[in-house]
Amino acid sequence: MEAAASYLLSSGRRPSPSSFRGRSPIHHPSARSDHRRFLCSQESIRRSARYAVLGAGFAGLSVTWHLLQHSSKECHISIDIYDEAGLGGGASGVSGGLLHPYSPKAKILWRGSESWKECLKLLATAERAVERRDSARRSHNQPCSFDGPIILKRGILRPATTEAKVEILKENAQNCFKNCTLEVLDGKAAERLVPNLAVPLDFAIYMPQAMNIHPKRYLQALFFACKDLADEASSLRVAKAEVRLLKEHVKSLLELDEKYDAVIICLGAQAGMLPELSGNLPLRKCRGIIAELDLSTDIEEYGSQSPSILSNAWLAFQSPRSVLMGSTWEWGSTNHVSHVTLQEAEKAVKEMLPKASAVYPAIKKWDFAGARAGLRAMPPLTPLGSLPLLGCVAEASRRKGASCRHWLVGGLGSRGLLYHGLLGKLTAQAVISADEAVLPSELTSWKSRVQTETS
Repeated sequence: MEAAASYLLSSGRRPSPSSFRGRSPIHHPSARSDHRRFLCSQESIRRSARYAVLGAGFAGLSVTWHLLQHSSKECHISIDIYDEAGLGGGASGVSGGLLHPYSPKAKILWRGSESWKECLKLLATAERAVERRDSARRSHNQPCSFDGPIILKRGILRPATTEAKVEILKENAQNCFKNCTLEVLDGKAAERLVPNLAVPLDFAIYMPQAMNIHPKRYLQALFFACKDLADEASSLRVAKAEVRLLKEHVKSLLELDEKYDAVIICLGAQAGMLPELSGNLPLRKCRGIIAELDLSTDIEEYGSQSPSILSNAWLAFQSPRSVLMGSTWEWGSTNHVSHVTLQEAEKAVKEMLPKASAVYPAIKKWDFAGARAGLRAMPPLTPLGSLPLLGCVAEASRRKGASCRHWLVGGLGSRGLLYHGLLGKLTAQAVISADEAVLPSELTSWKSRVQTETS
């Protein structure tokens, strides 16, 4: 384990110019500037930059987008996204999609305002990509790309369930930010938003700008956007830009070493299955099951503008007659399979339904329609909360002159949707500049803790 810790830590250094096989070193911008562009040096203008992104979930596609966006127009950039399950085949694709920047106690999460802003940018980018495609499809009398929206902008409501939470929520609600406000409601006001809602303590927090994202549609749309950006860049720049999705399994980082300048690992809970990282990441695995419920035609439907509901079990409404209920927390699981057996589903519904019905009793009338599961990669606890893991990890090979560098984006846990925009941007900047100092130290400090724990 001590050797493994040294392996992870050794790559935090900036590489020497000789490690780039004769290429001129690229610029190393200051980590303090938030508006810089990371450009290839003039002497390496005609050289290509080849990147491999492992994982086609929230983090992987965000990294891909930002690599395209921040690369120099004079650099030929090629990005291969590896995911044998395809777009959203892992935990990202089965998430509930509830998006807001607050903790269960209504405190703003670490870099919550900035993360919210970056996430909204990517969502808008994805929607524009779909609009372009649908406009072209309509002109040829073809159906739209998706059978429903990517984003449902209906807000989220959190009724208080304990006396202690009332005071905590009330206090924290005073410190919200203007782009995602928190409103304190009494029971009657909450029931106007959600008829038949149970508000046991006559207190609820409402997030009107919060939203519900359809993860599979969003990831497909963001991939469309990446392809469009590459095509647009190729038409405007001196050099070419290209993005490919490869449904292939990567057994080891070593097999990619000769092909790429950098490999960005965005595999979630499966990152530890790479032999170079196995047993070396301070991640806690947790499998979560989400139930899909439908409403029969003879029962009054849920309001089309009513918010989704957060409680001890959440309800993410997809339509007036369709809802996702989540989630279970099976700590220590290593089960990556998204398929859920009938026995597992029954157990999960039995666990979640009483929690959900405590604030929305009518959910008991809904019918079970299916279930899905995802294995979360939960980061360790820190004084700032549960923060993701970023940073450069050591080369898969120690061969002299090897230039491929490996970067980790991991431990996003249940907040991958909120954090993926900001983390993708930061990681892309670090990769292009070949400088880990670009990343916030609180996201790279896990490597020092690993070394301390194993020394």
